[in-house]
Amino acid sequence: MSILVTGATGFIGRHGVRALLDLGLPVTATARDEARARTMEWFPEVCFVPLDLAAPSPRLFERLGRPERCLHLAWGGLPNYRDAFHLETNLPLHRAFLDQLLGEGLRHLLVTGTCLEYGMREGCLAEDMEPAPDNPYAQAKDQLRRHLEQAAVRAGARLQWVRLFYLFGPGQNPRSLLAQLDRAIGEGRDSFDMSGGEQSRDYLPVDVAAARLARIALQGEVAGIINCCSGRPITVKNLVLRRLRQRNASLRLNLGVYPYPDWEPMHFWGDDAKLGRALAAFDNLQGHR
Repeated sequence: MSILVTGATGFIGRHGVRALLDLGLPVTATARDEARARTMEWFPEVCFVPLDLAAPSPRLFERLGRPERCLHLAWGGLPNYRDAFHLETNLPLHRAFLDQLLGEGLRHLLVTGTCLEYGMREGCLAEDMEPAPDNPYAQAKDQLRRHLEQAAVRAGARLQWVRLFYLFGPGQNPRSLLAQLDRAIGEGRDSFDMSGGEQSRDYLPVDVAAARLARIALQGEVAGIINCCSGRPITVKNLVLRRLRQRNASLRLNLGVYPYPDWEPMHFWGDDAKLGRALAAFDNLQGHR
């Protein structure tokens, strides 16, 4: 089974490629920057095809090796969730790219969405809730999903739309919370500025999320919208304290220095029941081989 991974050098993509290779699958990896791709430890193990979504390519599906499945993990402009770029530039580029793949023969497509598609709802977020995105990034993702649902039906293809919750780990944005905390620890600081820390979120290590994405894509029983989450809320303060224990570090937390973000609710996490069914379907598939 041949697998295509787009955005292969990104935060999620680099781990997604490794997860698929660890399952023994041949991977075609794409990204704009081949020089950056060559720095990835997996580069000698994949077929790498440099690709810029903004540069149309004829016979794209064939150029990419006619993959049986595609994990579309590419998306630029993050973490600027409020930038109109997502709607004005990203959305049409990704729509055209995926339309071409589906039109030329792709029959199984996994695309990563975002928990921000749920909008300002609090509590446990389940896939059957009506989306209510209220920033350009989430709106662009929601519009892409709605378009692909129809395009996949026309093409006779299976679509898996995987909503990612909060990820952390190697390759994360240096401005993200845990990256800043790790930097403060490494620099030997005695304190760390943060928000009040009482907001609840759903966090996963990025390598765990990537392994789940690979398994979701490789089974065909569970499709549609799927949350990729832990299913367990944790306050940001407790997340930071957990990280300090893991690093055997001690920092004074300066709580309340930064305001709570006004573009996300105070308390939310994902319902992981459908995710569990998808992972069980993968395990069952492996058990029958």
